[in-house]
Amino acid sequence: MYKLYCRSFQSMMRIASGVLPWREPELLEGENSLSRLPMFIKNKNIESVLIITDRGISSIGLMDSLLDGLSSEGINFVIYDKTVPNPTIENIEEAYKLFKFNQCQAMIAFGGGSPIDCAKGVGARAARPNKSIPQMKGVLKVRKKIPPIVAIPTTAGTGSEATLAAVVTNNQTHEKYAIMDTSLIPRYAVHDPLLTTNLPKPITAAVGMDTLTHAVEAYIGRSNTKKTTECSKEAVKLVFENLYEAYSNGRNIEARTNMQRAAYLAGIAFTRAYVGNVHAIAHTLGGFYSIPHGLANAVILPYVLEYYDKSVYKPLAELADLIGISEHGDSIEQRAKKFINAIKQLNEQTGIPKKLDGIIDDDIPLMVDRALKEANPLYPVPKILSKDDMQSLYHVIKA
Repeated sequence: MYKLYCRSFQSMMRIASGVLPWREPELLEGENSLSRLPMFIKNKNIESVLIITDRGISSIGLMDSLLDGLSSEGINFVIYDKTVPNPTIENIEEAYKLFKFNQCQAMIAFGGGSPIDCAKGVGARAARPNKSIPQMKGVLKVRKKIPPIVAIPTTAGTGSEATLAAVVTNNQTHEKYAIMDTSLIPRYAVHDPLLTTNLPKPITAAVGMDTLTHAVEAYIGRSNTKKTTECSKEAVKLVFENLYEAYSNGRNIEARTNMQRAAYLAGIAFTRAYVGNVHAIAHTLGGFYSIPHGLANAVILPYVLEYYDKSVYKPLAELADLIGISEHGDSIEQRAKKFINAIKQLNEQTGIPKKLDGIIDDDIPLMVDRALKEANPLYPVPKILSKDDMQSLYHVIKA
């Protein structure tokens, strides 16, 4: 009966999503595209911006050229650089106060998924000043236009510049959850591969596998459209063709450009087709132990796909064909298992561990409850998992 309820809910959501105001950000793309942003912003009649980033980025001077350009164009700016991985409600509230106090008209989110999610949270607060972040948890709780966001990803993983979700952590409860509303999709985005060339190898690997997880979970889910299917497939192909090269040769601009595109396409795919149980589990690990989201996804993905068993053989076999690892005469099951093995090999090639350290047995029951609450009934997963299923998965991924 519960599974029927979940499937009915998912069917209704799929129908409803067809009338939502989906959009994609206006893009500035290519090498040195960041240098064009100040004039671009000025032409939008924006005179004051809040820049949301983190201490790592502000300390290495990655934004210096942007700040010089904004000053040259006469655009006022204030910087919030306290964003942490898995951004917190406190981050959002601090940045929101700066946004209001300085009467900013727009935000520039500069960094990985965390600054972009923080900016979306600020946008939600600006649109709904009488609602707290916890009150906007879930789907379509904002429903008002937010101040424009310019997303400048410096990693190639989250695809947050294309998504409707802001993932937030509550430090008090260790809960990590999403606010999802089409109004949160950034208005503009900059894809400058030069911003990603100095990414350390472990981050390149983790965010690249994050992209793959987005694309695969969207593809195997039950709420695909023609557009999301095409975006997922192209993203999967780009990851398998470019991630190891970007990892081993970070200065390869073509590989970095292709990984940015893969992340963006996967973002478009999963913001419409949703993610699944991999993300539900990963969010709990981020909330409890601050495990980086991409790393958690990378480790969890093959285990969940194996657990899904026959329910994902067909779509995974199609992806195996797509990346050219099938052989004539292979069965659907053989092709699917080859694809899962290809994920494991890519993880190994890029230094991703097979298990995750630090998971405490006593925490697992609460994490199971939260993961199930996130996944069901919303995520149109191939197989709806029970409490026992979830417990088994946590123990499998635990080192």
